[in-house]
This record gives sequence, structure tokens and C-alpha cells, in this order.
Amino acid sequence: MGGGGEEKGMACEETKSKSIVDVVVEGTSKEEVKMGAVACSRISDSALNPTWFTPARLLVIFCVISMINYIDRGAIASNGVNGSRRTCTESGSCTGGSGIQGRFNLSNFEDGVLSSAFMVGLLVASPIFASLAKSVNPFRLIGVGLSVWTVAIAGCGFSFSFWSIAMFRMLVGVGEASFISLAAPFIDDNAPPAKKTAWLGTFYMCIPTGYAIGYIYGGVVGTHLNWRWAFWIESVLMLPFAILGFIMKPLQLKGFAPAGSNKLTSVKTVEQDGGRAVNPNGVPQLSRDGCGWNQFTRFTEDMKVLLLDKVYVVNVLGYIAYNFVLGAYSYWGPKAGKSIYNMASADMVFGGITVICGILGTLGGGFVLDYIKSTISNAFKLLSVTSFFGAIFCFCAFLFKKEMGFIVFFAVGELLVFATQAPVNFVCLHCVEPSVRPLSMAMSTVAIHIFGDVPSSPLVGVLQDHINNWRKTALILSSILFISAAIWCIGIFLHSTDKFYEDSVNRVAETKKANTTPLLETKTDEEEATSLPDP
Repeated sequence: MGGGGEEKGMACEETKSKSIVDVVVEGTSKEEVKMGAVACSRISDSALNPTWFTPARLLVIFCVISMINYIDRGAIASNGVNGSRRTCTESGSCTGGSGIQGRFNLSNFEDGVLSSAFMVGLLVASPIFASLAKSVNPFRLIGVGLSVWTVAIAGCGFSFSFWSIAMFRMLVGVGEASFISLAAPFIDDNAPPAKKTAWLGTFYMCIPTGYAIGYIYGGVVGTHLNWRWAFWIESVLMLPFAILGFIMKPLQLKGFAPAGSNKLTSVKTVEQDGGRAVNPNGVPQLSRDGCGWNQFTRFTEDMKVLLLDKVYVVNVLGYIAYNFVLGAYSYWGPKAGKSIYNMASADMVFGGITVICGILGTLGGGFVLDYIKSTISNAFKLLSVTSFFGAIFCFCAFLFKKEMGFIVFFAVGELLVFATQAPVNFVCLHCVEPSVRPLSMAMSTVAIHIFGDVPSSPLVGVLQDHINNWRKTALILSSILFISAAIWCIGIFLHSTDKFYEDSVNRVAETKKANTTPLLETKTDEEEATSLPDP
């Protein structure tokens, strides 16, 4: 038994990413395994973790990358970069227009297609990158994605027609897909246990902040230089992070085989995990024979797991309803505010509310969930409460006849609504096994866009054309937040288990069973040698 304790300590020193199978001795309980997992997860060694690595530094790097991504989204929508189309008066005098729209003489429809073209690449590539993480080191995949993003953004600056820039915008989405799918699992792995949700909140805070900076950045660069320079500068800013993904020793993601380990990428298997091959350390592996077919099979198996997981489905359905409202708010909010309250600067009002409340709400939601204890059940409670009261404040805001009453209530509503960002992604990460987390995040992203913010803007436009009353339209839209609150409330009553350690715990029982020789059988010399512990 003493040797077992020594072996456990050596395993923790060897690598924090190693399977719990390697540190478990005969008779270890499930609770002890989880405690060991927590202890080992906090220990880093230069053999697997690069010298530059610290969890806080990783968070900062990912936040900067995310900020640059969303600065680009804000910049292309800004007046300085997007510009205005050419116009001609009845007398025949014409203005040349400005920005992208003026340069390529885009119609409003073409301009709308351009602003959302990146979404095509993002939605197609997200599940692909998540699936590739099973066979390629996830840290390297982020490097590949950021390289594609860097080249595509530079291409936007060199574009010569509508179709060329539209194609480059699609590639921007492809490049961003790997980061969106894999960044959150890396942060979840390395965050202090008591601050996991706060760290996720810090990461997702970059979304409204990046958008706001992008509006300003695009206006300044487009006015003083040229709209093309906005893309070239973004490309230069991202280039060091793309290079970092290749030259640095890759970090390890929980639930995946360590990079560069021949033993862990072996075609041979020693046990079966629900019909799927796993390596000696209990990490799922793909066979090299028929690799493409195996990868597709594994993808369909993981998709089936997600679709049959009631907790995951309920969480994403609530997220879709939530994103439906926020997407329409971001597109139609300024126009509705100007129509209802005759706001002189509706863009500034809605932009300011979104930035301030987005930052405070996203951070606040993460810290509150950590304070009350980060569990899936508590996350659903926080999601349902904040979205319910957020819906009340947003709904009542549009009932006010005076602008000041609207601003106060809408700001409080936005603050509460944004508090859902960290908890909803915490559930996506912890309701599935670690090896499924990239696909979980990817499919969540695909779902909230396809069924959420992408169709919401045109549907709200159709509704407004029909009733021709922005106040009623805004009230109907805001009421959908009550639906998201009701869906998330269902999650409170579902049986939920935090599966962050489940891969490791399950592998322990299966490996111990696989290594047990029946009493009436004797081991061969080769089996004896392989069963002995490493010296």
C-alpha cells in the first residue's frame, strides 16, 4: 500500500493531464479518485506544460484573442469601415460613397450578406474542429484556426469585389471556429476550482467589450486612414498568437491523449468504452485504419450523446430563446428607440448600455455562481432568476413614455440578462464528459446562431412591417425572454451530474475490471510483464 501512495505521487508529478487510471491503486474509492483528480489538476510540470504557462496568463491570452475577434465584428459594422453606398440626386450629381459599401457599390441586401458571411464558415467549421480535437492536439488546432483567420482578415483588406470580400469573410468564420470551440474548455481546465465561472465570465465579457471597441476603432481608422487598413492592422495584431499556437509546446486538454505520446496514439486497445476504442490510459482514441470513417462514426456517437442529454438540450433551448432576443435588440434596438422616444443619439445610448451592462453583468453572473457554489443545479437557478427579472425590466422599459424611465429600466434589464453568459456556458461544459466538451461548445454555438440571432432580425422586421408599431414589436420581442426563463427553470428539476471528472472515474472501474485475471486462468509471461508497475 505504501508503494501505491508513492506511485500516486509520482504520477501527479509526471503530468497533471494524465488519466486518473495511472494514479489509482487497488481499493481506491470514487470520492478519493475525484479528490486526487483535483489535486493532480493543479500540479504542472515542465515536461508537459511550457515554461510560459500559468493559468492566469492563459486566460489573458485567450481574452486578447477573443477581443480581437469581436473588434473585427464591430469594425465591419462601423460607419468608418462599412461606410455608405453611392447616391445620386435627381439633378444628376452623385457622391462616391464611402467604406466597403461605397467602394463596391453594394446594395443594402449585399451589405447585409457581407456582415453575416463569416457566420457560414463559423457554423460549418465549428463541429469539424471539435471533432478533429479527438485526433489532433486541440492547442495546435487553435493555432491552425488563428492562422486561417489572420490570412483571411488580410485578404479582406486586399479584396477587389463583393464576392472576393464575401469569400474572405467566410474564411474568417472558419478561422474563428476552432477558437470558439476549444478556448472555453482550456479555461475551464486551468481555472482555480473556486473561480471557474468567474474566469468564464471574464472570457465572455470580451464579447460586448470587443464590439464596442470595434465600433470606435473602425470609425477612427476608416476616417483617418482607409477601411482596408482596419483589416490589415487586425491581421498584424493576431499574427503573434497564430505563431504562438505552433512554436510553443502544446497544452493538454482534459479527456484527450497527450500530444507526442506514441503509447497514447497506439492503434491497439486494451478495453472498450461503450464500444469505442480507448488507449491504456483510458483516453478515447481513433484507429488509423479507416480514420475518416472512424472519425465520422465517433462524431455521430457524440452527437447522439448530446441530443439525448436532457440537461444539455434544455440549456441550449433556453440559450436559443435568449439569443433570439439579444440578436434582435442589437440590430433593431437603436431604430426602435429612435422611433419610440425620438432619441437624438440612439446608437450611443444602446451602445453604451450594452457595453457597460455587458461587462458588469457577465462578470457578475460568474462571481455570483462561484459564490453560491458552482453546480449545474445552481447554474439553472441563476439562469432562470436573472432571465425572468431581466425580462420584467426589459418589458417594462418599453412601456415608459419618457426616455429616462426607459433607459434606467432597460439598463437594469440588460445587466440581469447578461448575467446568464457565464452560467449557461458552465452548464455546457460540465453536463458532458470532458472529451465531448469541444463538440458541446461547437453545437451550442451553431444552435444559438441558426435558431437564434440569425433568423430573429428578419422575423422582427416582418412583424414590424405587419403591425407598424415599434413599441408593440419591442414588447412582443422582450416577452420571449420569459420563455427562456421558463425553459431554464425546467433544468432545476432535472437530475444533473457534474461530469468534469466522469471520464477518469469511469475509466478506473473499467481498467481495474479489464486487468483482473479470472482465478482459473494464468497470465502469460508477456501479460505478467505488462501488468507490472513501472519502476
